[in-house]
Amino acid sequence: MEAYAVIETGGKQYRVQQGDVVSVELIEDAEAGQTVEIGRVLAMNDGSGLKTGAPVVDGAKVTAEVVEEYRAPKVVAFKKKRRKGYHRKVGHRQNLLKVRIASIA
Repeated sequence: MEAYAVIETGGKQYRVQQGDVVSVELIEDAEAGQTVEIGRVLAMNDGSGLKTGAPVVDGAKVTAEVVEEYRAPKVVAFKKKRRKGYHRKVGHRQNLLKVRIASIA
C-alpha cells in the first residue's frame, strides 16, 4: 500500500499521496517553484500502519512544491426581496495555489 497523509491547510483537510497535485488556499510567501512544508498532519499511513494525531502526528511533515498561483472562478452572491426594490450583488474570487506533493515524512 502506498503512503498517504491527511493534512490540514487553510481550514480544509486533504488526503494526499506523493505526486498528487492539489489546489489549496493561498499560503503566504509562496511563489511558483518554491517548496513549502505543511506541518499540520492529522493522520499518516507509511505502509506499515495508520498513525493518527491528537490533533497532529508528532514529527510528521509533508513537503510540497508550488506549481502555480491562480484565482478560482467567480462566485456570485445575489440577494433580493420581491416587490421591495431591494437587491444586492456581490462577487468573490478566491486566490488559490496548485501544489505537487513531493514527500511525506
